Amino acid sequence: MTRIVQRLERAGYVRRVPDPDDRRATRVEPTPASLALRSQVEQIWTDLEQFTVGDMTAEEQRDAIHTMERLEGNLLVAPAAE
Repeated sequence: MTRIVQRLERAGYVRRVPDPDDRRATRVEPTPASLALRSQVEQIWTDLEQFTVGDMTAEEQRDAIHTMERLEGNLLVAPAAE
C-alpha cells in the first residue's frame, strides 16, 4: 500500500497530512488533480462493467459472482507452497 500511495503522491493525485486527532497517524487526501478525474474514472468503471457482463442475465451474473467467490475462498484456504 505504501508504494501505491507514494506513486499517487509523486503523480500529484494525493497528499499526506497529519491526523489532527492522532499524532501517530497520517491521512491520505485527494488533491484537486485527482478530484478532477473522478467522473472520468467512474465512467471507465461503468463501461468496463457493461463490457464485462455483456448480455448476461441477472441470474447469470449472480452465478458468475458466486463462482468467483468460491474460487477466492479456495485460494484463501489453500496451503502455501513450500
